[in-house]
Amino acid sequence: MKAIRLGDTGVAVEDVQQRLALLGRLPESDVTGSFGESTLAAVRSFCEDFGFDAQDHVDAAVWRMLVDATYSLGDRTLYLRMPNFQGHDVEELQQALGALGFLVGGEDGVFGAHTEDALRKFQMNLGLPSDGIAGAYTFTALRNLEHSWAGKGSLSQGTHLGFARAADVLEEHAICLFGTTAFTRSVASRMSNLALATNPSSRIVSADTLSVEPDGSMVLVQIAMKAEGDGVPTVTYIDDDSLSVRLSGALQSGKSSHPYRVRVVVPGESWEGAGEDRSAQHFAITLLDALCAAL
Repeated sequence: MKAIRLGDTGVAVEDVQQRLALLGRLPESDVTGSFGESTLAAVRSFCEDFGFDAQDHVDAAVWRMLVDATYSLGDRTLYLRMPNFQGHDVEELQQALGALGFLVGGEDGVFGAHTEDALRKFQMNLGLPSDGIAGAYTFTALRNLEHSWAGKGSLSQGTHLGFARAADVLEEHAICLFGTTAFTRSVASRMSNLALATNPSSRIVSADTLSVEPDGSMVLVQIAMKAEGDGVPTVTYIDDDSLSVRLSGALQSGKSSHPYRVRVVVPGESWEGAGEDRSAQHFAITLLDALCAAL
């Protein structure tokens, strides 16, 4: 492409200015189609921040980086290729997957092998084709889970085991999840579905899927709306690092009871203003993560 320089005018200049404005580097009032001093300062600043030597023009390399920086999640289909996809949308994908418990190898905005592996595991856990391609279905699934990842950092591997990485845990422990209301049964069912999607041999199942009464070897985990004061070890849901630790204590305490049972009390049928389905999915993901870590 022909380099765009100080004094140039036209549609190409306006496109550059619009992208700089979208990145917060140029006031909207300066999107005029005329390459002036304010546009020059914005280009130089952008180049310096993205690893280029400060320059007074926009060439093909700067243009590609400017385009990549202004993509948002869902603007294009992402997959592993050479050269790797790079850009803001890749970084958003990495942030979302990392917050949901999938290791992406760092939020560097580069769609590499680690990001593809995390994406495949996420797709498997949601019952989507595990093809490593972030397309329409994957973006829809991520939008449905936005309340669970937006604004959050990646989970620490040292603190959270993460249900995406707990396939062995899922088949080592026989657990029956159940609820007594439509919402808590939905949370229990979603936890079971996520566990089975991670490992088809999972022994963590919902009561709704059982054809016979649970035997004495199964741990009964009740998802409830309130504590009952009946002596069952009860954990109040708080989405922080202490949840798995508190669950571990309850599981240890429940071993002495017959049946072996613990209760997790969720705060309601809505999480941070989300709809019922999104809230149930959020509780299912975070509770399964904490349960796997506790086990």
